[in-house]
Amino acid sequence: MKLATLKDGTRDGQLAVVARDLKTVVLADAIAPTLQRALDDWNFIAPQLDDLYAELNADRASRSFGFDPAQCMAPLPRAFQWADGSAYVNHVELVRKARNAEMPDSFWHEPLMYQGGSDDFIGPTDDIVLADQEWGIDFEGEVAVITGDVSMGSDAEQSGRQIRLLMLVNDVSLRNLIPAELAKGFGFVQSKPASAFSPVAVTPDELGSAWKDSKVHLPLRAIWNDVVVGQPDAGTDMVFSFARLVEHLALTRNVRAGSIIGSGTVSNKDARKGFTCIAEKRCLEMIATGVATTPFMQFGDRIKIEMLDAAGKSIFGAINQQLTQAAPVIRRGRHA
Repeated sequence: MKLATLKDGTRDGQLAVVARDLKTVVLADAIAPTLQRALDDWNFIAPQLDDLYAELNADRASRSFGFDPAQCMAPLPRAFQWADGSAYVNHVELVRKARNAEMPDSFWHEPLMYQGGSDDFIGPTDDIVLADQEWGIDFEGEVAVITGDVSMGSDAEQSGRQIRLLMLVNDVSLRNLIPAELAKGFGFVQSKPASAFSPVAVTPDELGSAWKDSKVHLPLRAIWNDVVVGQPDAGTDMVFSFARLVEHLALTRNVRAGSIIGSGTVSNKDARKGFTCIAEKRCLEMIATGVATTPFMQFGDRIKIEMLDAAGKSIFGAINQQLTQAAPVIRRGRHA
């Protein structure tokens, strides 16, 4: 089934069921008010949502209306946890090669992962609002899963069974702020503003045979200013499956329902597949010529991230955002 959260003036929005063809939608308020509520009692609530989904697809759902992605918040507008992995080690290898840094062998055997901000996600068509182009503003096309409860120490098989939903991500990154933050040894904070998610989150069965071994075996398309810049396959070169990523997160802690785990930038070894983040393109330029010439995003730029099925139909709907300028940041002094 396909689920969305519609804007209603509240922080968490209103849960809705969306038709398979993304043309109609029906509110699910009689079943669960929010997606988090549904995740908290998934075994009881999901079958009811699935029944409503069947009615909607058969054009039998009362009170259905036209689906508009512009009325969507992120499927989970705020989440208890957002942990982003780096499952496409090719991307990591290119970044390190571009700066002449060695690639530790452990990166191929144990996932990289960081804890991101999860209190303020933005919707699929909401503007990316930032103050300064000099921050090196970049898009990052990813796939993510939403989990149910995962017990501490669960192995990959157990973890995989708790994957409830999948969605797409634009994990906005401020590339020129990253080096100084990483040098402090505490990870990303200012260099990772709010991420955006696809209009709908889907259950794994919606992907059919494309969902195999806890990976999505379909291309992820990135369109930057109306130009297709990348279509790498999300299943190819994914070194760590989603089940493995969830297992990694749950090694020493319980992972609770509504946790979001990202794949990291989708990347293929075959450079002809293009890129889903500008940094990767710049890394390839550095490796080839010693100079990165592709600029980061400029105010007014638009990025669209989407995944189509084998028949060319959109699965999750599109993330379609414009970069706009916020009021400048005023620093009032530094404190110890």
